Amino acid sequence: MTRLLGAHTINNGGIHMAVRRAGNAGMTAMQCFTAIPRFYGDKQSIKPERVARFAQALSASGIQPGAVLVHAAYVLSVATPEDDKWARASAGLTKELERSSALGAGAVCFHPGSAGSSERSVSAKRIAKAIVTALETVESDTRLLIENTAGAGRTMGRTAEEIAEILSDVPRALRRRTGYGLDTCHLFASGYDIAKSKKALGAVIDEFEAKTGEAPSFFHLNDSATELGSNRDRHALIGEGYIGEEPFHWLMTDGRTDGVPLILETPQKNYEIADDDDTPDPYDVRMMELLLS
Repeated sequence: MTRLLGAHTINNGGIHMAVRRAGNAGMTAMQCFTAIPRFYGDKQSIKPERVARFAQALSASGIQPGAVLVHAAYVLSVATPEDDKWARASAGLTKELERSSALGAGAVCFHPGSAGSSERSVSAKRIAKAIVTALETVESDTRLLIENTAGAGRTMGRTAEEIAEILSDVPRALRRRTGYGLDTCHLFASGYDIAKSKKALGAVIDEFEAKTGEAPSFFHLNDSATELGSNRDRHALIGEGYIGEEPFHWLMTDGRTDGVPLILETPQKNYEIADDDDTPDPYDVRMMELLLS
């Protein structure tokens, strides 16, 4: 099996430093932000010199561009029923796809956001419309992938049915450029008991695959700091949360983790690392060793 294993590494000093930290941890995949994640970034382009530094760092690290996952800004709620907010969120998602395409990243993942006061089926169509707008605006091989959510409040994308409904509103001609991925913490927090048994974990992935017609295109590997069905998105180091260590070993033996980015989003030990320090985070190194064992 091909293991594309990595983490969302700290980008202090620039995204090329995030690549170097990933490479120095022996990662074969990675995740990063291209802009500040708590702003829309709807007007922020990426400078050619950043692209060049990123490409050079990838080449030196041995990480293939296709194994790079970019995480879109958290504020891009393309599920919102408010037209002005949707327009800006949609523009932000399109701009993110533009930046990520310039970097040659394999995919962008995003949280769909909250349906607010609208019907969930209406919200699903608004999410799909934002996906279609981005894909029709930016011609590239970079894919745009929905991330399942922990299910707090009125957030969309909690269930296999909702992700399937969103994707069903994307025209067939564009479907190869979109898809979805699964976050283990979000699954557990939204009520999927992936810690019960290896069979139960496999059945959850089976359900998403059956409903959407395709396997996940990435996995986020996170333990959960809160209990089953809490609907709270709180990540923990693997083995230090309510999911525990064993389910991640089960997941690593599932054929659907073959050849897709497997990304740790677990806590970091050194968030204040110096801009010129490309030392990998000790927690990332520990998590990598655990998963590869």
